[in-house]
Amino acid sequence: MIKPLADYVVLQAKPAEKKVGSIILATEDKNKSNVATVIAVGPGKKDEKGNLIAMSVKVGDRVLYKEYSTTDYKEGDNKYLLVRNEDIIGIVE
Repeated sequence: MIKPLADYVVLQAKPAEKKVGSIILATEDKNKSNVATVIAVGPGKKDEKGNLIAMSVKVGDRVLYKEYSTTDYKEGDNKYLLVRNEDIIGIVE
C-alpha cells in the first residue's frame, strides 16, 4: 500500500462494471462519477510559518474530487488515485 506524503490523499474508486448474465464486464462510462473512498491520508502540509494545516478528510470518507486532478497508481489488481487535499470538492454523505 502507498503511504501519502504532505497533503496527498489516496482514493479507491469503485470500478465501472456491467453485468451480462453471470459475466461481469468492465466498462468505460463517459459519465463516470468522480466519487471515491479515502484509503489513506497524508499528515498535511505546512504553511509559511511552519504550522501544520489539518487535512479535511479521513480514512473511510466517500469524497467527490476534481476530474483531472488525480495521479493513477496500480498495485496488483487494485487501482488507486492520488489527489491533493485541495482537489477534493466535498464529502458525500
